[in-house]
Amino acid sequence: MSDRQHDYKHTLNLPSTDFPMRGNLPSQEPKRLAQWTDMGLYTKLREIRAGRERFVLHDGPPYANGSIHIGHAVNKILKDIIVKSKSMAGFDAPYVPGWDCHGLPIEHKVETTHGKHLPAARARELCRAYAAEQIEGQKADFIRLGVLGDWDNPYRTMDFVNEAMEIRALAKIVERGFVFKGLKPVNWCFDCASALAEAEVEYQDKESDAIDVAFPVVDPLRLAAAFGVDALAKPAAVVIWTTTPWTIPANQALNVHPDFTYALVDVGERLLLLAETLVESCLERYGLDGEIIARAPGTALELIEFHHPLAGIDPGYDRAAPVYLADYVELGAGTGVVHSAPAYGEDDFYSCRRHGMSFDEILSPVQANGVYAESLPLFGGQFIWKANPRIVAALDDAGQLLAHQRISHSYMHCWRHKSPLIYRATAQWFVSMDKPCADGRSLRGLALEGIDSTRFYPAWGQARLHGMIESRPDWCISRQRNWGVPIAFFLHRESGELHPRTVELMEEVAQRVEREGIEAWFKLDPVELLGAQASDYEKVLDTLDVWFDSGTTHYHVLRGSHPLAHAEGPAADLYLEGSDQHRGWFHSSLLTGSAIDGHPPYRALLTHGFTVDAQGRKMSKSVGNVVAPQQVMDKLGADILRLWVASTDYSGEMAVSDEILKRTADAYRRIRNTARFMLANLTGFDPARDIVEPERMIALDRWAVDRAAQLQARIEKAYTEYRFLDVYQQVLSFCSRDMGSFYLDVIKDRQYTTQADSLPRRSCQTALYHIARALSRWIAPILSFTAEEIHENLPGKGAESVLLEEYYRELVELPQDFAYGRAFWDRVMEVKHAVNKCLEAARGEGLVKGSLDTEVTLYVDEALHSLLARLGHELRFVLITSEARLEPLDQAGEGAAETEIDGLKVKVIASPWPKCERSWERRPDVGTHPEHPTLCERSILNLPGGPGEVRRYA
Repeated sequence: MSDRQHDYKHTLNLPSTDFPMRGNLPSQEPKRLAQWTDMGLYTKLREIRAGRERFVLHDGPPYANGSIHIGHAVNKILKDIIVKSKSMAGFDAPYVPGWDCHGLPIEHKVETTHGKHLPAARARELCRAYAAEQIEGQKADFIRLGVLGDWDNPYRTMDFVNEAMEIRALAKIVERGFVFKGLKPVNWCFDCASALAEAEVEYQDKESDAIDVAFPVVDPLRLAAAFGVDALAKPAAVVIWTTTPWTIPANQALNVHPDFTYALVDVGERLLLLAETLVESCLERYGLDGEIIARAPGTALELIEFHHPLAGIDPGYDRAAPVYLADYVELGAGTGVVHSAPAYGEDDFYSCRRHGMSFDEILSPVQANGVYAESLPLFGGQFIWKANPRIVAALDDAGQLLAHQRISHSYMHCWRHKSPLIYRATAQWFVSMDKPCADGRSLRGLALEGIDSTRFYPAWGQARLHGMIESRPDWCISRQRNWGVPIAFFLHRESGELHPRTVELMEEVAQRVEREGIEAWFKLDPVELLGAQASDYEKVLDTLDVWFDSGTTHYHVLRGSHPLAHAEGPAADLYLEGSDQHRGWFHSSLLTGSAIDGHPPYRALLTHGFTVDAQGRKMSKSVGNVVAPQQVMDKLGADILRLWVASTDYSGEMAVSDEILKRTADAYRRIRNTARFMLANLTGFDPARDIVEPERMIALDRWAVDRAAQLQARIEKAYTEYRFLDVYQQVLSFCSRDMGSFYLDVIKDRQYTTQADSLPRRSCQTALYHIARALSRWIAPILSFTAEEIHENLPGKGAESVLLEEYYRELVELPQDFAYGRAFWDRVMEVKHAVNKCLEAARGEGLVKGSLDTEVTLYVDEALHSLLARLGHELRFVLITSEARLEPLDQAGEGAAETEIDGLKVKVIASPWPKCERSWERRPDVGTHPEHPTLCERSILNLPGGPGEVRRYA
């Protein structure tokens, strides 16, 4: 017999594929990106999906400053997963990325680089150039992440059309009556010389002067009556405590709590008015002994007046401060009485306004640069922080300083300059929250209604945003900066009123800005628009709050620069950002959308948490726990980063570290190797020629396809509900449990040993083909690069890219009455799992080397016998043993092992028979055929030219 006759390897269907075991993602992904660019993938996708139902995720613009960090990567990957999953579901899902370009950080960067005293036009020119440069760097990293979008035509808030449309958005809000000019305390930075938004405020410790100051009573008899005494035997004064001595010169009122009890305390030379519960601590602080002589509720003190504490040393302070009742007074540190300077405190401002104080009556001596006006008695021309000790000294000279100490406390600072802020009443432009518009509803009411109609992911976001809108003050939209979209108003020089043609004039300005950018406004001569009226009006040079820029992108992008990305409504289907944006972009977009359209600009909001390290600590360069997305992509590949995002519960903090990413890479390999096994076993399969109809397929193959169909339904639902962790877990479980531990393990014998063109093999390949096609699309939104690689290695015709495909619709479910249905195979899997444990034990004891070296006897009860007997001799193929017998449970004797399944015991023995050279089974018929002495009869049937083996079940 020749050597060729003994070489049976060529008769086996050995797996073969160009899909490598190792993805080598860092080097292969850039090539894939180039391929997508060359084919014009995004444009082709838009053409293919044209006319389909639209799904619009509107991109919240990152700020055009600095390299992207891991938080940016999380945000963009989540958006990309959603957009791609919607496209896979058949939607037309455009994605237009954008950037926020105006505002302080860029202006500050230009000042740092080029100096603070640049001409305004030059500063704006440099800001525009800097923002453009930053965008290109960030764009490259976002593309490297595999994010598919209109990168050749993104939106930038500094593009002329967007700047113009933002002016038009403001005009709409003006037209609806929501914009007004008013005096109000705003967060003010002396270095910025501008009001700051809440998002631009941070808190740091600060050293301050804490002082207790006495305000002498104006009418002693009225104070006596309030305390229920006939007269006051001594001079009396109310005492306040403050950490801002610089506000004392602007004092105009005092506040007490209506529900607190106040005491009149005799300390020797005079009587002091203090909250009763704080008397002891106050006297200790003052170094005085005293006795309470009378008590009164806060309500009894209302409108009693007290002299300014500096009135005795300068007549410029000869004014009285009335007592107002206020619920914001607290019994913490202090005296239980709050001094009120309405120009420098939000609560003070509203309290004084409620009590009838007009804007004109509010004293505001601190100028934009932090220096007191020259007209202020005693302290004019002094910087407030330097004036603090002089004010303290003046109060001491006046005999009204009871205590003074330095304390450290948390205080608001500018997030950019790190310098202390103040509240400062300035003339600013506001969007009113409570002024009724034309239909009688307020912006607050419209926004709250809109929140109720919006879907939130996670659900707790609804209550959070609702609470913020419910309590928020009017929105100050004006800033005093160079680099921003102008508030294109003309104000009458005498009355201060807006020009009666303001909305019409704003459109004329917008047309100019659309041609020339914001510089068109700043260089505009009012005569060009106002003619002879120009001398009566002045041009407003304030710019819009940067939150107005991003907050109106639903208008100036979706209805301006990128109308093709506009959904019906008008409202985007989804906004997605970090959880901090409840007070940021979600918030400002809600207000502008409600003001312009009467409803939010979105139908749903999705928020994700912040990234932390494995110990839950915030990412910090000083701690050394920063995970840079660029480094992850260079080392592991973008698909690993994308899989980590999908595998993390984004609703809370998202932990990331090298070790976590290593575990993610392990999970990735499981998915990749499953795909590789399927592709390798599709060798020689042409779906146009070889595909097997469901009714002719082997029972196990039909089950595998059915299993994939069930999974696909769950995956589609999970994507729809933005549950990407579920997608990850279910795909990984399918690859590991259903495929790796069961189906792919069982089919190896049939796939390798049956004839190449036989029904058993083609049935198996049909199942593998269907499942691999479906798998590539399940994972495409997450593992886009790997899915594309699987797609191009699949046999048959497909779209040019997997990202042009939709979910695979050829997965046929099992009929409900199918004899070998879901419940049957679920039970078989349980039995196989139990038998595997017994086989592992036999290997561990050295009884056998592999499962095909064994014969097993399953001692079963009647129910299991009835079920397993239906597999006939093919039971051994499922268990991957050389023989499998069924015996009654009551015949189990010595050597039969217990299992976790009731009604099943298993006995494993080493097979006594020779090993088939081709199938590796140990069978009694090996060597019975003289021409093939090393083969079993089944292998001989499967040799080329033979009749082939019959398989029905496995």
